[in-house]
This record gives sequence, structure tokens and C-alpha cells, in this order.
Amino acid sequence: MTKGHGRIETRAIWTSTDLVGYTTFPCAAQVFCIERPVTTLQGTPKHHEIVYGITSLSPVRADAARVLTLNRRHWGIENRLHWVRDVTFDEDRSQVRTGAGPQVMASLRNLAITLLRLAGCTNIAAGLRRCARHVTRPLRLLGFAI
Repeated sequence: MTKGHGRIETRAIWTSTDLVGYTTFPCAAQVFCIERPVTTLQGTPKHHEIVYGITSLSPVRADAARVLTLNRRHWGIENRLHWVRDVTFDEDRSQVRTGAGPQVMASLRNLAITLLRLAGCTNIAAGLRRCARHVTRPLRLLGFAI
């Protein structure tokens, strides 16, 4: 159970290997079902989600608790990288659309995010503004002694 953002979310997971022989999904070792009822802080139901998934991790490598943890960590990646690229860099409105340009720009954005995170920056937008104000900071992040 987690409490935050004005809600309480409870998670339950069920895993099984029973369907593995019936699916043609490559490398399937387990299937799982995660149930997430969400209520307000006062206990009023908000919504109820049930999601299904397939994993290549065997029950020996990942029991139900581990599968649930890995599923939760996926959103950490979404929030720490994709959200920053979508919102801070406004990637969806990029005018670069042909050839290798989009891949190169995505790589440069990832590089900037990684360098700022390695430098201890928790707010990428603030880190970018700081680098924009002081021209030597980005060079230092890239390893150039100035």
C-alpha cells in the first residue's frame, strides 16, 4: 500500500506458470495479474485497475514480490527519463524528423540528462537553466577542465 498524491493505492499480485505451455509468446516463463484498487485518503473508492503481464523471469529468479517490485520500478524509468524528455525538452514538438536526426537528438537529450544526474542534479529543468547561465558548467560536465 502506498499513500500519496491525495490517494491510497493497494496492490495485490498473482503469478502462475500454468499458462506458459499454452502461449506462443517467446521466452514466457510466468504470467501475472496485478490488482490496484485506489481510494481517496478518506476511503472513498476512486478507481480499480487490473493488469495482466508476461515475464521471461522464472519463479526461481523472480517470485511474485519481485515481479511486483520490477513492475513498480518501470514507472521510475518512465518518470525519471521519458517524462523529462517529453516535458522539459518538449521532445514531442521537435522539428527534427528526417534521417538520423531524431535518433541523434534523442541521444543528445539522454546524454544531457545523464550528465546532470551524475552531477547530482535532481531537477533537470533547473540544471539546464544553471548550465545556460554559466557557459563553463556544461563543458565541465563533459570532462573539459576549464
